[in-house]
Amino acid sequence: MNNFNVKEIRHNCYFSKPVYLDKAFVLTVPETPVSDDLLKLLDKWNFKIVYSEGETSSEYAKTGETGSTHTHTSEVSGAGIGTVAGISQQSDFDKLKKAEEFYTSFLFYVENMFVKASVSDELDEKAVTEKIKEIAEYIKEDRRFLMRVLKNIEPAEGKNYLATHSVRTTILSMIIGTYLKLPTYRLIELGVAALMHEAGMLKLPSNIYLSQRALNPVEQKAIATHPILGYTMLKSFNFPLPVCLAALEHHERGNGAGYPRRLPNEKISLYSKIIAVTCSYEALSSKRPHKEAKDGYTGMLELLKNDGKQYDDTVVKALVLCLSIYPIGLYVLLSNGKKGQVVDVNPENPRFPIVQIFDEFTPDGKIKTVQTSPDVLTIVRPLKRSEIGN
Repeated sequence: MNNFNVKEIRHNCYFSKPVYLDKAFVLTVPETPVSDDLLKLLDKWNFKIVYSEGETSSEYAKTGETGSTHTHTSEVSGAGIGTVAGISQQSDFDKLKKAEEFYTSFLFYVENMFVKASVSDELDEKAVTEKIKEIAEYIKEDRRFLMRVLKNIEPAEGKNYLATHSVRTTILSMIIGTYLKLPTYRLIELGVAALMHEAGMLKLPSNIYLSQRALNPVEQKAIATHPILGYTMLKSFNFPLPVCLAALEHHERGNGAGYPRRLPNEKISLYSKIIAVTCSYEALSSKRPHKEAKDGYTGMLELLKNDGKQYDDTVVKALVLCLSIYPIGLYVLLSNGKKGQVVDVNPENPRFPIVQIFDEFTPDGKIKTVQTSPDVLTIVRPLKRSEIGN
Protein backbone atom coordinates (compact mmCIF):
# COMPACT_ATOMS: atom_id res chain seq x y z
CA MET A 1 0.00 0.00 0.00
CA ASN A 2 1.46 3.37 -1.06
CA ASN A 3 1.19 6.63 0.87
CA PHE A 4 0.02 9.79 -0.87
CA ASN A 5 0.43 13.28 0.58
CA VAL A 6 -2.97 14.98 0.35
CA LYS A 7 -1.43 18.35 -0.50
CA GLU A 8 0.36 16.82 -3.51
CA ILE A 9 -2.75 15.20 -5.04
CA ARG A 10 -4.05 17.08 -8.08
CA HIS A 11 -7.77 17.78 -8.06
CA ASN A 12 -9.87 15.86 -10.63
CA CYS A 13 -7.14 13.25 -11.07
CA TYR A 14 -7.95 9.52 -11.08
CA PHE A 15 -6.39 6.71 -9.06
CA SER A 16 -5.93 3.34 -10.79
CA LYS A 17 -6.89 1.52 -7.55
CA PRO A 18 -9.24 2.42 -4.66
CA VAL A 19 -8.04 5.09 -2.23
CA TYR A 20 -8.36 4.55 1.52
CA LEU A 21 -8.56 6.92 4.45
CA ASP A 22 -7.59 4.07 6.76
CA LYS A 23 -7.94 0.29 6.79
CA ALA A 24 -11.74 0.41 7.02
CA PHE A 25 -12.81 3.40 4.94
CA VAL A 26 -12.93 3.56 1.13
CA LEU A 27 -12.42 7.21 0.19
CA THR A 28 -12.84 6.98 -3.58
CA VAL A 29 -12.74 4.41 -6.38
CA PRO A 30 -10.99 4.42 -9.81
CA GLU A 31 -14.20 5.49 -11.60
CA THR A 32 -14.49 8.68 -9.53
CA PRO A 33 -12.10 11.64 -9.84
CA VAL A 34 -10.61 13.20 -6.72
CA SER A 35 -12.67 16.38 -6.49
CA ASP A 36 -11.52 19.69 -5.09
CA ASP A 37 -14.30 19.46 -2.47
CA LEU A 38 -12.95 16.11 -1.26
CA LEU A 39 -9.42 17.49 -0.95
CA LYS A 40 -10.74 20.46 1.01
CA LEU A 41 -12.62 18.11 3.38
CA LEU A 42 -9.46 16.07 3.97
CA ASP A 43 -7.54 19.25 4.73
CA LYS A 44 -10.28 20.50 7.07
CA TRP A 45 -10.29 17.19 8.95
CA ASN A 46 -6.48 17.36 9.12
CA PHE A 47 -5.86 14.16 7.15
CA LYS A 48 -2.34 14.43 5.75
CA ILE A 49 -1.96 11.01 4.11
CA VAL A 50 -4.24 8.67 2.12
CA TYR A 51 -3.44 5.16 0.90
CA SER A 52 -3.74 3.29 -2.38
CA GLU A 53 -2.09 0.43 -4.26
CA GLY A 54 -2.59 2.38 -7.48
CA GLU A 55 -1.12 5.39 -9.20
CA THR A 56 -2.59 8.74 -10.23
CA SER A 57 -3.53 9.70 -13.77
CA SER A 58 -5.26 12.60 -15.49
CA GLU A 59 -7.68 10.17 -17.19
CA TYR A 60 -9.74 7.20 -16.08
CA ALA A 61 -8.56 3.76 -17.20
CA LYS A 62 -11.03 0.93 -16.77
CA THR A 63 -10.05 -1.84 -14.37
CA GLY A 64 -8.99 -4.88 -16.34
CA GLU A 65 -8.10 -3.06 -19.61
CA THR A 66 -4.59 -4.40 -19.15
CA GLY A 67 -3.50 -7.62 -17.51
CA SER A 68 -5.56 -10.69 -16.75
CA THR A 69 -9.27 -10.78 -17.50
CA HIS A 70 -9.80 -13.70 -15.18
CA THR A 71 -12.51 -13.04 -12.62
CA HIS A 72 -12.53 -14.98 -9.38
CA THR A 73 -15.37 -14.86 -6.91
CA SER A 74 -15.97 -16.57 -3.63
CA GLU A 75 -19.43 -18.08 -3.76
CA VAL A 76 -21.65 -18.70 -0.78
CA SER A 77 -25.26 -19.68 -0.44
CA GLY A 78 -27.83 -17.45 1.17
CA ALA A 79 -29.49 -20.26 3.05
CA GLY A 80 -27.05 -23.15 2.97
CA ILE A 81 -23.82 -23.83 4.80
CA GLY A 82 -20.78 -22.19 3.23
CA THR A 83 -18.15 -19.66 4.18
CA VAL A 84 -16.81 -16.29 3.09
CA ALA A 85 -13.90 -15.04 5.18
CA GLY A 86 -14.75 -17.68 7.73
CA ILE A 87 -18.36 -16.57 8.29
CA SER A 88 -20.93 -19.33 8.56
CA GLN A 89 -23.62 -18.52 6.02
CA GLN A 90 -26.21 -20.55 7.91
CA SER A 91 -25.41 -18.44 10.96
CA ASP A 92 -25.68 -15.26 8.86
CA PHE A 93 -29.06 -16.30 7.52
CA ASP A 94 -30.33 -16.98 11.03
CA LYS A 95 -28.95 -13.68 12.31
CA LEU A 96 -30.56 -11.74 9.46
CA LYS A 97 -33.91 -13.36 10.18
CA LYS A 98 -33.49 -12.59 13.88
CA ALA A 99 -32.57 -8.97 13.05
CA GLU A 100 -35.72 -8.61 10.93
CA GLU A 101 -37.84 -9.91 13.78
CA PHE A 102 -36.07 -7.63 16.26
CA TYR A 103 -36.53 -4.58 14.03
CA THR A 104 -40.21 -5.37 13.41
CA SER A 105 -40.83 -5.85 17.13
CA PHE A 106 -39.08 -2.56 17.95
CA LEU A 107 -41.10 -0.71 15.32
CA PHE A 108 -44.35 -2.21 16.64
CA TYR A 109 -43.43 -1.09 20.16
CA VAL A 110 -42.73 2.48 18.99
CA GLU A 111 -45.93 2.68 16.93
CA ASN A 112 -48.00 1.68 19.97
CA MET A 113 -46.05 4.00 22.26
CA PHE A 114 -46.68 6.94 19.92
CA VAL A 115 -50.40 6.15 19.73
CA LYS A 116 -50.71 6.09 23.53
CA ALA A 117 -48.72 9.30 23.86
CA SER A 118 -50.85 11.03 21.25
CA VAL A 119 -54.31 9.75 22.17
CA SER A 120 -54.12 9.02 25.89
CA ASP A 121 -51.24 11.27 26.91
CA GLU A 122 -49.37 8.24 28.33
CA LEU A 123 -45.60 7.95 28.23
CA ASP A 124 -43.46 5.83 30.56
CA GLU A 125 -39.87 7.09 30.71
CA LYS A 126 -38.63 3.99 32.54
CA ALA A 127 -40.19 1.63 29.98
CA VAL A 128 -38.62 3.59 27.12
CA THR A 129 -35.21 3.42 28.83
CA GLU A 130 -35.51 -0.36 29.31
CA LYS A 131 -36.35 -0.78 25.62
CA ILE A 132 -33.30 1.26 24.62
CA LYS A 133 -31.12 -0.95 26.84
CA GLU A 134 -32.28 -3.90 24.71
CA ILE A 135 -31.36 -2.01 21.55
CA ALA A 136 -27.92 -1.19 22.94
CA GLU A 137 -27.21 -4.85 23.66
CA TYR A 138 -28.43 -5.92 20.23
CA ILE A 139 -26.30 -3.34 18.42
CA LYS A 140 -23.20 -4.58 20.24
CA GLU A 141 -23.86 -8.13 19.04
CA ASP A 142 -25.40 -7.80 15.56
CA ARG A 143 -24.99 -4.26 14.27
CA ARG A 144 -24.21 -5.38 10.69
CA PHE A 145 -27.37 -7.40 10.36
CA LEU A 146 -29.53 -4.66 11.82
CA MET A 147 -28.02 -2.22 9.30
CA ARG A 148 -28.85 -4.61 6.49
CA VAL A 149 -32.43 -4.85 7.67
CA LEU A 150 -32.77 -1.05 7.64
CA LYS A 151 -32.25 -1.15 3.88
CA ASN A 152 -34.05 -4.42 3.15
CA ILE A 153 -37.32 -3.41 4.80
CA GLU A 154 -38.98 -0.43 3.17
CA PRO A 155 -41.55 1.60 5.16
CA ALA A 156 -45.00 0.20 4.45
CA GLU A 157 -47.43 2.36 2.50
CA GLY A 158 -49.91 4.15 4.75
CA LYS A 159 -47.85 3.46 7.86
CA ASN A 160 -46.91 6.14 10.38
CA TYR A 161 -43.54 7.10 8.93
CA LEU A 162 -42.84 9.14 12.07
CA ALA A 163 -42.38 5.87 13.98
CA THR A 164 -40.22 4.38 11.22
CA HIS A 165 -38.08 7.50 11.06
CA SER A 166 -37.61 7.52 14.84
CA VAL A 167 -36.64 3.82 14.94
CA ARG A 168 -34.09 4.16 12.14
CA THR A 169 -32.65 7.37 13.56
CA THR A 170 -32.29 5.67 16.94
CA ILE A 171 -30.34 2.73 15.51
CA LEU A 172 -28.02 4.96 13.48
CA SER A 173 -27.46 7.32 16.42
CA MET A 174 -26.55 4.47 18.75
CA ILE A 175 -24.16 3.00 16.20
CA ILE A 176 -22.38 6.37 16.08
CA GLY A 177 -22.46 6.55 19.88
CA THR A 178 -20.79 3.14 20.01
CA TYR A 179 -18.14 4.27 17.54
CA LEU A 180 -17.51 7.40 19.65
CA LYS A 181 -17.06 5.07 22.64
CA LEU A 182 -19.74 6.71 24.76
CA PRO A 183 -20.06 5.04 28.18
CA THR A 184 -23.08 2.77 28.49
CA TYR A 185 -25.26 5.19 30.44
CA ARG A 186 -24.67 7.92 27.85
CA LEU A 187 -25.28 5.53 24.95
CA ILE A 188 -28.64 4.62 26.49
CA GLU A 189 -29.45 8.29 27.09
CA LEU A 190 -28.56 9.03 23.46
CA GLY A 191 -30.86 6.22 22.32
CA VAL A 192 -33.77 7.56 24.37
CA ALA A 193 -33.13 11.05 22.98
CA ALA A 194 -33.04 9.78 19.38
CA LEU A 195 -36.22 7.75 19.83
CA MET A 196 -38.10 10.69 21.32
CA HIS A 197 -36.60 13.53 19.25
CA GLU A 198 -39.82 13.97 17.24
CA ALA A 199 -42.15 13.66 20.25
CA GLY A 200 -43.44 17.19 19.72
CA MET A 201 -45.05 16.08 16.45
CA LEU A 202 -47.48 14.02 18.52
CA LYS A 203 -48.89 17.25 19.95
CA LEU A 204 -49.84 18.45 16.46
CA PRO A 205 -52.89 17.35 14.45
CA SER A 206 -51.97 14.08 12.72
CA ASN A 207 -53.33 15.37 9.39
CA ILE A 208 -50.39 17.82 9.40
CA TYR A 209 -47.41 15.62 10.29
CA LEU A 210 -48.78 12.63 8.36
CA SER A 211 -49.87 14.71 5.37
CA GLN A 212 -49.46 13.13 1.93
CA ARG A 213 -49.32 16.59 0.32
CA ALA A 214 -47.11 19.66 0.50
CA LEU A 215 -47.91 21.77 3.56
CA ASN A 216 -49.17 25.34 3.32
CA PRO A 217 -47.32 28.18 5.13
CA VAL A 218 -49.55 28.00 8.23
CA GLU A 219 -48.98 24.25 8.55
CA GLN A 220 -45.24 24.70 8.05
CA LYS A 221 -45.19 27.16 10.94
CA ALA A 222 -47.03 24.62 13.08
CA ILE A 223 -44.47 21.93 12.22
CA ALA A 224 -41.66 24.32 13.22
CA THR A 225 -43.03 24.37 16.79
CA HIS A 226 -42.46 20.66 17.35
CA PRO A 227 -39.00 21.00 19.03
CA ILE A 228 -40.46 23.25 21.74
CA LEU A 229 -43.53 21.04 22.09
CA GLY A 230 -41.29 17.98 22.40
CA TYR A 231 -39.10 19.58 25.05
CA THR A 232 -42.15 20.56 27.13
CA MET A 233 -43.78 17.16 26.71
CA LEU A 234 -40.71 15.12 27.68
CA LYS A 235 -40.00 17.38 30.64
CA SER A 236 -43.56 16.82 31.91
CA PHE A 237 -42.93 13.04 31.86
CA ASN A 238 -39.66 13.43 33.83
CA PHE A 239 -37.25 12.50 31.05
CA PRO A 240 -33.63 13.51 31.82
CA LEU A 241 -32.73 17.06 30.86
CA PRO A 242 -30.19 15.97 28.16
CA VAL A 243 -33.00 14.02 26.46
CA CYS A 244 -35.35 17.01 26.62
CA LEU A 245 -32.65 19.29 25.21
CA ALA A 246 -32.02 16.90 22.30
CA ALA A 247 -35.70 17.17 21.34
CA LEU A 248 -35.41 20.95 21.56
CA GLU A 249 -32.15 21.24 19.61
CA HIS A 250 -32.20 18.54 16.92
CA HIS A 251 -33.02 21.13 14.23
CA GLU A 252 -30.29 23.53 15.37
CA ARG A 253 -27.38 23.78 12.93
CA GLY A 254 -23.70 24.45 13.52
CA ASN A 255 -23.77 27.58 11.37
CA GLY A 256 -26.46 29.16 13.57
CA ALA A 257 -29.14 28.86 10.87
CA GLY A 258 -31.26 26.23 12.64
CA TYR A 259 -34.30 26.58 14.86
CA PRO A 260 -35.87 27.30 17.31
CA ARG A 261 -33.02 29.24 19.01
CA ARG A 262 -30.43 29.59 16.20
CA LEU A 263 -27.69 28.19 18.42
CA PRO A 264 -24.06 28.17 17.24
CA ASN A 265 -22.20 24.85 17.08
CA GLU A 266 -20.50 25.19 20.48
CA LYS A 267 -23.86 25.70 22.21
CA ILE A 268 -25.51 22.57 20.76
CA SER A 269 -25.40 19.39 22.85
CA LEU A 270 -23.59 16.28 21.57
CA TYR A 271 -26.80 14.24 21.44
CA SER A 272 -28.43 16.95 19.34
CA LYS A 273 -25.46 17.05 16.96
CA ILE A 274 -25.58 13.28 16.48
CA ILE A 275 -29.34 13.21 15.95
CA ALA A 276 -29.14 16.12 13.48
CA VAL A 277 -26.81 14.04 11.29
CA THR A 278 -28.60 10.68 11.58
CA CYS A 279 -32.02 12.28 11.24
CA SER A 280 -30.90 14.02 8.03
CA TYR A 281 -29.23 10.90 6.61
CA GLU A 282 -32.30 8.80 7.37
CA ALA A 283 -34.56 11.41 5.74
CA LEU A 284 -32.34 11.54 2.64
CA SER A 285 -32.20 7.77 2.20
CA SER A 286 -35.84 6.87 3.01
CA LYS A 287 -38.99 7.38 0.99
CA ARG A 288 -41.33 10.03 2.34
CA PRO A 289 -44.96 10.88 1.44
CA HIS A 290 -43.90 13.38 -1.22
CA LYS A 291 -40.32 12.51 -2.08
CA GLU A 292 -38.38 9.54 -3.36
CA ALA A 293 -35.47 8.11 -1.39
CA LYS A 294 -31.89 8.72 -2.46
CA ASP A 295 -29.47 5.82 -2.38
CA GLY A 296 -27.20 5.57 0.66
CA TYR A 297 -24.16 6.56 -1.40
CA THR A 298 -25.76 9.81 -2.61
CA GLY A 299 -27.11 10.59 0.86
CA MET A 300 -23.66 10.06 2.33
CA LEU A 301 -22.04 12.38 -0.22
CA GLU A 302 -24.58 15.11 0.53
CA LEU A 303 -23.74 14.96 4.21
CA LEU A 304 -20.02 14.93 3.42
CA LYS A 305 -20.41 18.15 1.45
CA ASN A 306 -21.88 19.69 4.62
CA ASP A 307 -23.15 22.69 2.66
CA GLY A 308 -23.15 25.79 4.83
CA LYS A 309 -21.38 23.86 7.62
CA GLN A 310 -24.70 22.73 9.04
CA TYR A 311 -23.40 19.61 10.76
CA ASP A 312 -20.66 18.84 13.23
CA ASP A 313 -17.61 17.52 11.34
CA THR A 314 -16.74 14.94 13.98
CA VAL A 315 -20.22 13.42 13.82
CA VAL A 316 -20.32 13.39 10.01
CA LYS A 317 -16.93 11.70 9.97
CA ALA A 318 -18.16 9.13 12.51
CA LEU A 319 -21.22 8.33 10.35
CA VAL A 320 -19.04 7.82 7.28
CA LEU A 321 -16.56 5.62 9.13
CA CYS A 322 -19.39 3.53 10.61
CA LEU A 323 -21.27 2.96 7.34
CA SER A 324 -18.57 3.60 4.69
CA ILE A 325 -19.28 5.25 1.35
CA TYR A 326 -21.08 2.11 0.10
CA PRO A 327 -23.44 1.26 2.98
CA ILE A 328 -24.93 -2.18 3.56
CA GLY A 329 -28.13 -2.46 1.53
CA LEU A 330 -26.86 -0.35 -1.38
CA TYR A 331 -27.55 -1.58 -4.92
CA VAL A 332 -24.34 -1.68 -6.95
CA LEU A 333 -22.88 -2.39 -10.38
CA LEU A 334 -19.84 -4.67 -10.27
CA SER A 335 -16.78 -4.61 -12.51
CA ASN A 336 -17.93 -7.86 -14.19
CA GLY A 337 -21.14 -6.12 -15.32
CA LYS A 338 -23.36 -7.88 -12.76
CA LYS A 339 -25.83 -6.06 -10.53
CA GLY A 340 -26.32 -6.80 -6.85
CA GLN A 341 -26.78 -5.52 -3.32
CA VAL A 342 -24.20 -5.00 -0.59
CA VAL A 343 -25.28 -7.45 2.10
CA ASP A 344 -22.38 -7.57 4.51
CA VAL A 345 -18.90 -6.41 5.38
CA ASN A 346 -16.02 -8.81 5.19
CA PRO A 347 -14.72 -8.65 8.79
CA GLU A 348 -11.22 -9.69 7.71
CA ASN A 349 -11.04 -7.02 5.02
CA PRO A 350 -13.87 -4.48 5.34
CA ARG A 351 -12.66 -2.54 2.30
CA PHE A 352 -14.27 -5.11 0.01
CA PRO A 353 -17.90 -5.85 0.94
CA ILE A 354 -19.90 -8.98 0.26
CA VAL A 355 -22.46 -8.56 -2.52
CA GLN A 356 -25.51 -10.67 -3.35
CA ILE A 357 -25.92 -11.10 -7.11
CA PHE A 358 -29.38 -10.57 -8.59
CA ASP A 359 -31.00 -13.51 -10.39
CA GLU A 360 -27.99 -15.79 -10.06
CA PHE A 361 -27.84 -19.06 -8.19
CA THR A 362 -25.32 -21.74 -7.39
CA PRO A 363 -25.72 -25.16 -9.10
CA ASP A 364 -27.71 -26.43 -6.12
CA GLY A 365 -30.21 -23.57 -6.47
CA LYS A 366 -29.00 -21.35 -3.67
CA ILE A 367 -28.50 -17.59 -3.86
CA LYS A 368 -25.14 -16.60 -5.29
CA THR A 369 -23.07 -14.25 -3.16
CA VAL A 370 -19.63 -12.90 -4.02
CA GLN A 371 -16.88 -11.28 -2.05
CA THR A 372 -15.38 -8.29 -3.83
CA SER A 373 -11.61 -8.08 -3.82
CA PRO A 374 -8.76 -5.94 -5.22
CA ASP A 375 -7.76 -6.56 -8.87
CA VAL A 376 -10.54 -9.17 -9.17
CA LEU A 377 -14.04 -7.87 -8.55
CA THR A 378 -14.82 -4.32 -7.48
CA ILE A 379 -17.80 -1.99 -7.17
CA VAL A 380 -18.05 0.33 -10.16
CA ARG A 381 -20.86 2.56 -8.91
CA PRO A 382 -24.12 2.56 -6.97
CA LEU A 383 -27.36 1.84 -8.82
CA LYS A 384 -30.70 3.59 -8.64
CA ARG A 385 -33.75 1.46 -7.92
CA SER A 386 -34.98 2.17 -11.44
CA GLU A 387 -31.85 0.48 -12.84
CA ILE A 388 -32.28 -2.80 -10.97
CA GLY A 389 -34.66 -4.37 -13.45
CA ASN A 390 -32.64 -3.35 -16.49
